[in-house]
Amino acid sequence: MDFSSPAAAPTLMNWSGGKDSALALYHALQNPALHLTDLLTSVNKHYQRVSMHGVRVELLEAQAQRIGLPLTKLELPEMPDMAEYEQQMRATLAPLQARGITHAVFGDIYLEDLRQYREKQLAQIGLKAVFPLWKRPNSELLREYLQLGFRAVVVCVNEKYLDQSFCGRLLDEAFLRDLPPGVDSCGENGEYHSFVFDAPYFSHPIAFERGEIVRRTYQAPASTTSVCPPTDDEAVQSDPFATGFWYCDLLPR
Repeated sequence: MDFSSPAAAPTLMNWSGGKDSALALYHALQNPALHLTDLLTSVNKHYQRVSMHGVRVELLEAQAQRIGLPLTKLELPEMPDMAEYEQQMRATLAPLQARGITHAVFGDIYLEDLRQYREKQLAQIGLKAVFPLWKRPNSELLREYLQLGFRAVVVCVNEKYLDQSFCGRLLDEAFLRDLPPGVDSCGENGEYHSFVFDAPYFSHPIAFERGEIVRRTYQAPASTTSVCPPTDDEAVQSDPFATGFWYCDLLPR
């Protein structure tokens, strides 16, 4: 697929493979001021899975192939501290900037501290952050997600908010109806993560099988603050590792 536009700014998409980044990419592709050239995804170097989502790299690569954009993987250790994360991010972005990248798209919706962090870090190296979904109501985003024909499966849930039964389900109207009170329907506080297997700009859907569901906990880095996304939940802010996560393994087919 050719996303070229000579008058537009060369732009990379920070691609998690989930619902929000997929919808943000959809809007970025409609923006004549942006020329989408690359996908960038953080990957656990040891396990070769998408960071926090737990999706196999093979499925991440299948998404990139169906989108038609080259994929750059930021390979990180299990729990990098902020200094290590920022150093590796700058090193990964350097060759992309050398090719002319000037903008970076994110799927964030309303976490102010996370947006400010991204804008500050990118400004230091001369890049501009773009947030196509910013401050849009959850109900509007989810209605659009469904109407446009996106399809996704929930691959990770934080057990502080959701029990194991939500993991591995399709992200559809039934899933959204079943969410407990107080859970952000878009999962903006890290309540759940998803894997998009079909999208309006995919050449064809991704075939997969659901594998086992496993529970994992994480140990905080010994040195400095981790790169886990900020959250408005005070208990999680004080100790973001005092919880478990359920993961549904997806197997390429």
